Amino acid sequence: MNIVIFGAGTVGTSIADLLCAENHNVCLVDASRDALSLVEERLDVRTLCGSACDSIVLFQAGVQSADLVLAVTSLDEVNLVGASLAKAMGAKRSLARIFDQAYLDTSTFDYRRHFGIDRLLSLEHLTALELARAIRMPTLFAVENFARGGIEVQEFAVEEGSRGACVPLKDLKLPKNVRIGLISSDSRCIIAGANDIIEPGDHVTLFGSQEALEKVKQNYFEHKPPPNLNVIIAGGGETGFNLARLLQKGRFNTVLMEAEAERCEYLAQRLPGTTILHADVTRQDEMQEARVGKAEIFVAATGRDEDNIVCGVEARELGCSRILSVVRRPDYANVLERLGIDVAVSPREVTSRQILGMVQGGVIIAGSGISKGDAEVWEVEIIEGAPVTKAPLKDVSLPGCLIAAMVREDFVSVPGADDQLKAGDTAVVLVHKNSIADTLAIFEQA
Repeated sequence: MNIVIFGAGTVGTSIADLLCAENHNVCLVDASRDALSLVEERLDVRTLCGSACDSIVLFQAGVQSADLVLAVTSLDEVNLVGASLAKAMGAKRSLARIFDQAYLDTSTFDYRRHFGIDRLLSLEHLTALELARAIRMPTLFAVENFARGGIEVQEFAVEEGSRGACVPLKDLKLPKNVRIGLISSDSRCIIAGANDIIEPGDHVTLFGSQEALEKVKQNYFEHKPPPNLNVIIAGGGETGFNLARLLQKGRFNTVLMEAEAERCEYLAQRLPGTTILHADVTRQDEMQEARVGKAEIFVAATGRDEDNIVCGVEARELGCSRILSVVRRPDYANVLERLGIDVAVSPREVTSRQILGMVQGGVIIAGSGISKGDAEVWEVEIIEGAPVTKAPLKDVSLPGCLIAAMVREDFVSVPGADDQLKAGDTAVVLVHKNSIADTLAIFEQA
């Protein structure tokens, strides 16, 4: 694929390195000649010095024939304008990194649609999702987000004695906004059908919103609901804020520690289900006052790796059961386990996985493997003339796949048998590994 990256900072360079290793053609654009010189010393990429907001520079970079443009500079405005220009000039897909979470809030204004950008990428939001995934273990084996975060994919083990076990799926009468996708065990892995029966111990893949999935899981697949967990988050920046917001929807008693009083007021207004503590996590006495040692989970999510490591170690010494930490520098990764930190989340690695999911090519916008590689979940762009658009879903042959959700004009829904996909829609599709070629055929132009 031909890929253009705006921004030769840490993120842009790491993405370029990743894509070069996958044999993609990469052009890196940055306003700093010095930054580009450092890149040229270690990466086999084409570089161009100039502004991402300059149409002449973008034309020279080849955005008009680019399969993907990634605007990942340090400025939101540059990323939004650059990605928008690239899309208007002919790029197949464009992505803009954003820092200010207000750009993700579509309740007042949809920036993504206004600028004509395919996706807004927040490293802080992705990092929070990864932390939430780790916190919600071990009952959850996979948690992925699709359809711009409107659909969550959860894979978990069905408990003995649960209401949903040993009953044909057609008799469960699940909510219409939840879809069972995959049933797997040591002996089978199948796309769920109306007559299939889930056995205790099977792994089940569910599609829907987080709130809907939590209710279905509790009502149908858990014999005894687990107790609420006490979670303490150190750092009220965007990562901590996003994590607290995600945990508010689940079975968690969440406390967020933040050193700046003004930021505490901001957080308190926006996180009604979270206890906000004005406290410095680098001070041992304030960690003790926050009763960190009594928490089941401690998450170090400040803006400094060193602070995250130190307060994580302190939380372990105080008696906290499980320690998670955000660590940006890769050279710290080797020492974390020896320091008692159970899970380290790297924003760079999280972003890299996101980007790799977007370079599948063709109609696939993004993809992720689940159920130990036996199946994949795709976001698919519905194009004019594709066989899947010719009839309602009940009349379309879907060998080894399931259309779990669709996005139409930013409205996310779980489609029924009478629904029909149209050009311009986006579909979330579950695909068995043995049916990838057949599934692609129904989404590609006839």
